[in-house]
Amino acid sequence: MSEDFYDILGVSRDASEEEIKKAYRKQAAEHHPDVSDDDDAEERFKKIQKAKEVLTDEQKRQQYDQMGHDRFTEADKRGATGGGPGGAGGPFGGAGGAGGAGGFEDIFNQFFGGGGGRGGGGGGGNRPRQGQDLRTGLTIDLEEAFEGATKELTLTRPTACDTCDGAGHPPDADVETCPQCNGRGQVQQVQQTPLGRVQQTSTCPRCDGEGELYSEDCADCGGDGVAREEATLSVEIPAGIRSGQSLRMEREGAPGENGGPNGDLLIEVDVDIGDRFERDGDDLRVNEAVSFPQAVFGDTIEVETVDGSVEMDVPAGTQSGETFRLKGKGMPRLRRRGRGDLYVQVGVVIPESLNEEQREALEAFAEAGGEDVDVGGGFFEKLKSSF
Repeated sequence: MSEDFYDILGVSRDASEEEIKKAYRKQAAEHHPDVSDDDDAEERFKKIQKAKEVLTDEQKRQQYDQMGHDRFTEADKRGATGGGPGGAGGPFGGAGGAGGAGGFEDIFNQFFGGGGGRGGGGGGGNRPRQGQDLRTGLTIDLEEAFEGATKELTLTRPTACDTCDGAGHPPDADVETCPQCNGRGQVQQVQQTPLGRVQQTSTCPRCDGEGELYSEDCADCGGDGVAREEATLSVEIPAGIRSGQSLRMEREGAPGENGGPNGDLLIEVDVDIGDRFERDGDDLRVNEAVSFPQAVFGDTIEVETVDGSVEMDVPAGTQSGETFRLKGKGMPRLRRRGRGDLYVQVGVVIPESLNEEQREALEAFAEAGGEDVDVGGGFFEKLKSSF
C-alpha cells in the first residue's frame, strides 16, 4: 500500500472532506484488526487513521500538499513531544495505543456515522461526553403509514461493558499518571512549515486522552469499555410518515463517556407503497378502469382507497385519461389535522372481442355519427386505439 495519504484512502487530491471521510469509513471497516485476518492489518489501520487525521484537518492538509509526504511525515516525527505512541516508557505501557478508539467501538462507529475514541478529540479526558448517535432503517407498508403503527426493531449496538462498567479496566487495576501527557490528556506538536513554526494540541495517543494508564485492560472489552448487545426496541410510527423521514429515539444510541448520557438512535423510514397507488406528499394517485358505455352515459363506480371503498360519479362523456379529485381521501397529514386528496385517473377499457349484437350496435352508432364503418374490424381497432 502506497505511503501517500491520498492513495491510502483511495481518493483524488481534490477530494472533498466528506469524500475523504466516506473513504476512511470504507477502508477502516475493511482493514480494522478486529475484522481483518491480514498479518499487517494493525499497521495498515494505523496508516488509514493517520491519513484521515491529516486530510480532514484543513491546516494539516495544506501543509501536506505543500511539503509532500516525506517532508511532512519527517517534520511530524520531529515535532511530536513526549515520546512515541503506545507501549514504551513506563510499567503500564501496554495500556497505550495508536490514537483513537480501538476494538469494537471504533469499527461499529464506521457503520453508524460515529467517530473518535473514548478520550475524545478535544479537551480534558475526564469531561463527560454524550455518546454517538446511531442510525438504522425500517421498512413499513402503506397501510401502516396511513394508520400509524407500533413496530419492533432489532439491532446490534454498542453498550457499556458490564464487566468493567464501561471503565475499560478491572476495578482493582493499578493506575499511574500518563508520562507522555503528564495527566493532561493532551500533547502538543510543533511543526516547522514554510510559514513558520506551528503548534497544535491533540489527544494524547498513549492514554487516549484519559490522562491515566492502567496495569491491565478489561478481559471482556479489551480496554474499550464498550461491548455489543442485541436490542429489541418498540418504535411508534406516526400516521402520515413518508419515505426518507427519520424518527429519533432519545438515549438509545451509543453509551456516553465519563458518565455522559447515551446518544440517540435515528431510524430512517422507508414506506413500501405497493403497486396500486402513487404518492405525492399527502396526496395519492390511482388508476381506475371504466367501460365504454360507462364513459359515454355516465355511472357511479366504487374506488378502493387506503381505508376502504368509496363511490365516485363518472359524468356522461368522460374522456379516457381524465382525472377526478376525491377530497380528503389521501394520506393523513403528519402530526397535523386533515388528510390529503386522492386523484383518480379514468381509463376507458375496450373489450377484446364483441358478440354479434354488440358489433351491430357499434356499427349503427358509427353510421349515425357519419363514420365509414369497416365491418372487418377497422372501426373497432380505430376505436380501441383512440383510448
